[in-house]
Amino acid sequence: MKLSVSAWCLQEKLFGKEMTILDFIRFCHENGVKFVELLDCFLSGERDIKEVKELLKELDMKVSAYSISNDFVLSDSSDRRSQVEYMKKSMDTALELGTGIMRVFSGNNKDGMSLDMAEDWIVECFQEAAPLAEQKGITMVLENHGLLAGKSYQVKNIIDRTCSKALKSNADVGNFMLVNENPLEAVKLLKDQIGFLHLKDLKKVDLAEADSAEADTKECYTAIDGSVYQGAVLGKGDVPIPEIIAYMKASGYQGFLSIEFEGPGDPAEGTTECIAYARQELDK
Repeated sequence: MKLSVSAWCLQEKLFGKEMTILDFIRFCHENGVKFVELLDCFLSGERDIKEVKELLKELDMKVSAYSISNDFVLSDSSDRRSQVEYMKKSMDTALELGTGIMRVFSGNNKDGMSLDMAEDWIVECFQEAAPLAEQKGITMVLENHGLLAGKSYQVKNIIDRTCSKALKSNADVGNFMLVNENPLEAVKLLKDQIGFLHLKDLKKVDLAEADSAEADTKECYTAIDGSVYQGAVLGKGDVPIPEIIAYMKASGYQGFLSIEFEGPGDPAEGTTECIAYARQELDK
């Protein structure tokens, strides 16, 4: 298995212009990480891509995945077609960056839309994009995210219905907590369809403490049962990270484990701790 770090770990600094995507790549290099997951929201055109490619070559690093933020849950069919075109165009960017893996979403639930209707649209759009992905050698990895593809069985159902080798799962082990699913059991269900894996930890927060003036409630998320979770450094939350890594290793998974830290505090420090922890677990 190969260790990667997602640029989303440092999204606060990237969106705040405290850091550039080149700074992020250098940060990973300084921490001994050879693979980086890049997001389209942090790349502004061909100039950025050219500079990224040059720096990656200079540092002997590679892109693990190129991540986009598509939404197929749109009532207007022309809007859905536009999202499919966005996905198809992004495949070329992924290849230009040197990766055949592209992280994708299903979409967000909207008022008045049934889950069955939304799933049909999601599958329809993936079926439209899949032939080009197969032709180009792209693997789209669907992240469990939100209500429409949050649980492992929902992800599996979309993949099974799409019927393409170009669509697999990006198992975000932290996100499973937000739909009250055991992350290890979710990974087991998706084992044969996992093409990428996000290492993310979350810790359940006591509501009384979260409401206190002294509590740091940054990076908190509400699960579907009303429980509140906060992002945490790997190994300090409630996600069974060691068990998941051990299971994936025993299952013969040879792909990427990409760190996605979303906890409070300085994101660079938190990410550095996550890298050290993940490396320790991978060495066992």
